[in-house]
Formats: sequence, structure tokens, C-alpha cells
Amino acid sequence: MKLTGISAAIVLCATAAIANPVTPGEVQFDEYGAIPASLSGAEGDAANGAKLMVNRGKGNCVACHAVTALNDAPFHGEVGPTLDGIAEYRTAEELRGIIANAKMTFEGTVMPAFYKTSGFIRPGDGYTGKGAKEEDLTPILTAQEIEDVVAFLMTLKDS
Repeated sequence: MKLTGISAAIVLCATAAIANPVTPGEVQFDEYGAIPASLSGAEGDAANGAKLMVNRGKGNCVACHAVTALNDAPFHGEVGPTLDGIAEYRTAEELRGIIANAKMTFEGTVMPAFYKTSGFIRPGDGYTGKGAKEEDLTPILTAQEIEDVVAFLMTLKDS
């Protein structure tokens, strides 16, 4: 009976550790800007990732990137590269890093950091004459939403 109780406690602790997402300040990028492990501890949902890719209040990836699989969404951009076939030449780890903070991979990119909360240069509060507040911002995407976008991008293969 004791062994069963201990085993259950170990499983509960392990599950709790997996369920806690990595916070933006704790993200560990490798030397090339990739993030080796899931930020949320869970697999991504490709269908939700597709929705985020066209959601103007969230990812809105199609504002800068063309994606044939999302042709129903209007106004695909040409600022960034097309994402068609990206799963053929990028790993999930690389995509996770690029989405979280593309500047860790591409120093001069204009792509926003979707999972960053501090270190921004910000103007003052609009039309108030007051300086900007120094508190952290809310990330554009949550840890799970990043995993969802990565899952969708991994479906984009040439064949």
C-alpha cells in the first residue's frame, strides 16, 4: 500500500512539472536560436495553430508570410519568406525558437518576438507626456499557442 501511494505521488509531481509552462524569462535557446523542448510541456494542436496563423489579434503570421494551406485567409504578406514546405527544412525546435524570438536566430529580422515580455524599447504613454512604464509586457502568444503554431507548421511539407 505504501509503495502505491509513493508511486502515485511521484506520478502527480512529474505531471505537475510537465504541466507548468516555461515562462518567457526562463526560455533557453541553443547557440543557433532553437528551443529543444516544448514550452508548455504538451504537444501542439495543428488545427488551433492554423487559426492562430490567421488571427489578427494573435499570431497573424499571414500578414508577413504566404501560406498556400491558408489561402482562405486574405492578404498574405511578402515581407517574410513563404512558409510552404517549411517542415522539409526546419525542425520543430528551430521553429519554436524562431516564433518565440526570431532575433535569436536572425539578428536583424523585423519579425516580432511572440514569447518575450521584457527588454523592449518603448515610447511614452501616448499623448500623456508621461514616460513608458517599465513593467513587463504580456507575451503575444502563450507557451501552448507557440506549440500549436509549431504543430501546424510541421504539417507544411512539399509532398
